[in-house]
Amino acid sequence: MPPAVHSFGIEEEFFLVHPRSRQLVRRVPTGLLRECQRRAGRVVCAELLQSQLEVASPVFETSAQAREQLPALRRAVAGVAESMDYRLVAAGTHPLARWQGQKATRQARYAQLMEDFQIVGRRNVLCALHVHCAVPAGVDRVQLMNRLMPWLPVMLALSTSSPFWERHPTGLMSYRQAAYDEWPRTGIPDHFQDQDEYDRFAALMAGQGAIPDASFLWWAIRPSLAHPTLELRICDSCTRVEDTLALAALFRCLVHAHLANPELGAARSAMSRRVIDENRWRAKRWGTAATWVDEQADAPVAFGSRLDAMLAMLGESASRLDCEPELARVRAIATHGTSAHRQLEVYGLRCEAGDSRAAALRAVVDWLIATTLAPAP
Repeated sequence: MPPAVHSFGIEEEFFLVHPRSRQLVRRVPTGLLRECQRRAGRVVCAELLQSQLEVASPVFETSAQAREQLPALRRAVAGVAESMDYRLVAAGTHPLARWQGQKATRQARYAQLMEDFQIVGRRNVLCALHVHCAVPAGVDRVQLMNRLMPWLPVMLALSTSSPFWERHPTGLMSYRQAAYDEWPRTGIPDHFQDQDEYDRFAALMAGQGAIPDASFLWWAIRPSLAHPTLELRICDSCTRVEDTLALAALFRCLVHAHLANPELGAARSAMSRRVIDENRWRAKRWGTAATWVDEQADAPVAFGSRLDAMLAMLGESASRLDCEPELARVRAIATHGTSAHRQLEVYGLRCEAGDSRAAALRAVVDWLIATTLAPAP
């Protein structure tokens, strides 16, 4: 395959936070986005709420480019925020945020979303990580998507960073995924036969006024409308940039391995989609401590075993794409825990020391602010 088929892009969503109150910024000066774009380029975009920003990377051809440029983009945007006395936080939810009182970004698209979805839109105080991976011409992206879907719960488990909602621990490692289920056309997509059938579905929905176009199909994975890519959408925003790079590389290796071996992921049954969705629930609830339902086994499979099988399958792809450091980081996430684990640890320790719940949550936000820009230990 030519090198161009290995290109990829990363979209990270961030919260803007007041450093003293640790609350979300409800109204953002118009100059903040303009200054971010001046320093970092047009890759910095507004999001649905004024308290959010998105950084959509340039197209990367190599892992080395991503390692160099993605942390630099974070630093550039954080520098602009700090110059206006704000801070940047990467997490699926903000521990202290209340959805009431959040202000939508002043754009026609976002105003229409709020009008259409009402409380569902107003409650969307959520940040995600999206990864695009190029698919070569002649390959049916939907058939490839079908084969990748069993691995989606693993990607979610490795990214969990949203254990809090409305100032309370939720008991979930990714409450963001649970909240996002309020939106239509989310979660695990159906197994469409091919791109043609997927396009017919999108045309049906658009033709009858349900959606403007296929970009309003917000599933956990989808063929991009704007780019010749598959887009991974299931992951929480990763607090550590090294974790973002690791998950992007993991997805890239998955695509590469399935392109190289057409038999991977080809087997499925009428139960498969429901099994994948059950495992997505388990990833939301327990993260890397989950066990997976396995159609081919007699008993649930531990996350560690599932991850070991995944990484063994991707060894050759990781070597060819120079992703071995990132896949080593994947193992470290599984061993030492995700952002959600660390947030809960900080919260628990402060509560044990006698802090109020509010004070403990402020400590969690402090950890998030520091770790969003800190190098991995």
